[in-house]
Amino acid sequence: MFEPSSQPRVFAVPPGTDFPKALVRGLSLRTDDQTPEALARVQLIVNTRRMARRIRELFDQGPACLLPRLSLVTDLGETADLSRLPPPVPPLRRRLELTQLIARLLDQQPDLAARSSLFDLADSLAALIDEMQGEGVAAAAIRDLDVSDLSGHWARAQAFIGIANRFITSGDDALDVQARQRRVVENLIDRWQTEPPNHPVILAGSTGSRGTTLMLMKAVARLPQGALILPGFDFDQPDHVWSGLDEALLSEDHPQFRFRKLMRELDLEPADIRRWTDDQAPSSSRNRLVSLALRPAPVTDAWMMEGPRLTDLDRAMADVTLVEAQSPRAEALAIALRLRHAAETGQTAALITPDRMLTRQVSAALDRWNILPDDSAGLPLQLSPPGRFLRHVAGLFVNRLDGEALLTLLKHPLCHDGGSRGEHLLHTRDLELDLRRNGPPFPDSASLTDYAIRKEAPEDWIRWLAANFCDQQIAGELPLTEWVQRLRRLAQAISAGSGGREGTLWDKNAGQKALSVMTALESEAPHGGPMTARDFADLLGTLLAGEEVRDRDTVHPGIMIWGTLEARVQGADLLILGGLNEGTWPESSAPDPWLNRQMRDKAGLLLPERRIGLSAHDFQQAIGAPEVWLTRATRSDDAETVASRWLNRLTNLLQGLPDQNGPEILAAMRDRGRQWLDWSEDLEEATPVAPAERPSPRPPVAARPGQLSVTEIKRLIRDPYAIYAKHVLRLKPLDALVQAPDALLRGIVIHEILEHFIQDSVMDAALLTRENFLKRAEALLVEHVAWPTARKLWLARLERIADAFLAAEISRRADGGPIAFEAAMRYRLDPLDFSIVGRADRIDRNGRGALRIYDYKTGVPPSESQQAKFDKQLLIEAAVAEEGGIEGFDPAPVAEAVFIGMGGSYKEVPAPLDTEPADKVLAELRKLISAYSEPDQGYTSRRMLHMDSDTGDYDHLARFGEWDRTAMPRPEDLT
Repeated sequence: MFEPSSQPRVFAVPPGTDFPKALVRGLSLRTDDQTPEALARVQLIVNTRRMARRIRELFDQGPACLLPRLSLVTDLGETADLSRLPPPVPPLRRRLELTQLIARLLDQQPDLAARSSLFDLADSLAALIDEMQGEGVAAAAIRDLDVSDLSGHWARAQAFIGIANRFITSGDDALDVQARQRRVVENLIDRWQTEPPNHPVILAGSTGSRGTTLMLMKAVARLPQGALILPGFDFDQPDHVWSGLDEALLSEDHPQFRFRKLMRELDLEPADIRRWTDDQAPSSSRNRLVSLALRPAPVTDAWMMEGPRLTDLDRAMADVTLVEAQSPRAEALAIALRLRHAAETGQTAALITPDRMLTRQVSAALDRWNILPDDSAGLPLQLSPPGRFLRHVAGLFVNRLDGEALLTLLKHPLCHDGGSRGEHLLHTRDLELDLRRNGPPFPDSASLTDYAIRKEAPEDWIRWLAANFCDQQIAGELPLTEWVQRLRRLAQAISAGSGGREGTLWDKNAGQKALSVMTALESEAPHGGPMTARDFADLLGTLLAGEEVRDRDTVHPGIMIWGTLEARVQGADLLILGGLNEGTWPESSAPDPWLNRQMRDKAGLLLPERRIGLSAHDFQQAIGAPEVWLTRATRSDDAETVASRWLNRLTNLLQGLPDQNGPEILAAMRDRGRQWLDWSEDLEEATPVAPAERPSPRPPVAARPGQLSVTEIKRLIRDPYAIYAKHVLRLKPLDALVQAPDALLRGIVIHEILEHFIQDSVMDAALLTRENFLKRAEALLVEHVAWPTARKLWLARLERIADAFLAAEISRRADGGPIAFEAAMRYRLDPLDFSIVGRADRIDRNGRGALRIYDYKTGVPPSESQQAKFDKQLLIEAAVAEEGGIEGFDPAPVAEAVFIGMGGSYKEVPAPLDTEPADKVLAELRKLISAYSEPDQGYTSRRMLHMDSDTGDYDHLARFGEWDRTAMPRPEDLT
């Protein structure tokens, strides 16, 4: 196939060219005049399976022919005659071994990192070991680094890598994937030294960014019939620029740096790199412009010298559109609109971006037109139904079962799908309503049994709940093998349901992928050692996050979403380069906890700029396509973004070429993007809807409440609409799913503590001691409050105010004492046919026979002024008591009514009985109730709230927010 050559044989294709198509065309041209078996003798080595699939598809589309022997770089060791090496150690096994090693390190040095970062550290160390093996860097190179002038952290990391030396220097019977790959390549090269193949060997598509691959590329290029084919080689770059790329610390982020390194290794000059085919790039003039724009920083002064010599810029950028959206959503919508247009016109189009959030937003926008793009990344397994289900089940081992965790699993589509799914959902709904209303916050077998008795729930369903959800929390450590067995057994039981039939947990693509993860974890679990439930849940989540699920059955054939790696081997009529902001493209370098940049350079490892250089090469290849969109969002999360360095260079270069119409060309690119942004804004424009007016409904008098509690009078004054919603519409707020130690529960518990303590001390005044008070408080907190932290905090508050409360209580006992607790009251407001009901927390009688009424407040007690105008609870209770409205009491004078504040500090606020006597209070109450008995009186929303920031249970029903307190109420007669 190739003429004899004294130099290594290296070919290339320019940026923007469809590389697989050019590769296949070049092979066909070189074998056209040869026998049919000539192509079959070619050994073609590519770097990714995607590249291999595309090449096979292109051959299938052409005329019938024998195919070359197609293989991957990573598959060279699969033939026994080449490697004679045992299979590599599974990466999961090595990861588990490293996890145990790092766990012991963190136990000894807890200040090194948080325990939650255990698996991240294991991942990063595994990646470092892979890199050392792939680059041929021995552990001694790390151990011999001089870190005397660096911080102690790097010295500890250096020592720890030495501890992991046994993994790096493992023998041939325990090689990691990268170590085995390097050994395979070394064996292959040794064989070629003595028995070079006489058939063509072509390595195509690799840039030589990894040491092992570079070593193989050098060997292939020197074979008698060997050749390299490089993708995206910049034929327009001058020689002096190539020679300026020799220093890695300065130039590794340049897109052509890896090719320069290969040329140095092969002792070649840029002129020695030949074109694989005579096909021109889609836009040679654009390639020259981009090449100049991406020059390394020390020679950007070349813009001044070479920029004026650029020609044909109008045609070069005619098919380039620049979209600068105001937000990521606007960017996604414009991209989706362009992809829809491509789908309608039959144009193949692809979005290329490393930003997965952008791709999800674009997919969601395309869904409105029923377009499902072919997303090469798929869905992370942890976000798929089986992945979420397994993580929820593993969470049962970690935390005590609460209502949220229980119902999250019960409502999951994979729960109880072995049969009777509909009945299961009905039972789940009933259980949810009961948990919201009655609790407990932490369901257990006893509470579920009580629920079954109360509601007559099916016994088999309750037994299934109790057996698989309750008491699953495990505090200590267990071997990983047992964790995996427990998870698999429990997940399958929950999926099967109470009927016992097998569920669909492992069905479909996602289920099969999840099963493969569980099977792999089960087989390697003996190497994992003991771990806590939290560590196991974190490990499971990390493993699931590392896998992806794809469903190609219903995707649109011409609309694709690619990562930058996929874009290297695919071709499309339109390429959209999305998310061109710093930190996204190029991505920010991940922090390395083991080696800093200086240590990496001295050890001969890859620098962080390597990834930036690869991204730059991807950008240079993609922007050379026939039609290109460049998109970015100028703001994200209420902050300004910074344009990608490559886009910034390109726009600055165009702006600085006025003689070639550079500013006008750039403006035209932006105008084309602005047109699509305008169309997307028009698409988003909603039909104007008039905001709601402030409601003031006027229901029929017969439908209005004929009874209110004494505590609701305040609400009737401040927010009448809440009374209307509760008593006329009969709407009640749904209780929170997750019961929490909130102010309501604290008020209930404090009331019960005070009631029990005061009742006990009525018979024996000697019990009025701090010790007895706190003992009673602690016992009742344990009984009623399931949260240890809340119990301690609330008990501490009671301890702080205990002395003040007891001193005031002893003073109260000096003149009478308690005679009733939670005393019921009912008073009829004649002639209005309206009743006031309620309960008084505590009633005392003094030595003169007069009553004292007390109400306990765990919040801030209302001031006397607030009581006189709004919060009339105690004033009404006192008036009702004087009228004989308290059950078991004859009419009696009320000497005092006091709010006892039991919040952060002890406080007593008396009701203004002198200025607000009983007859006045009742007269005002009758006037208030009488007003709401009139047909023309509406229940106005938020009529007189204390503060604008106060919220109510029915604000959303009143559509508060569409109006404010300055809006006039709109009365509405209801029938």
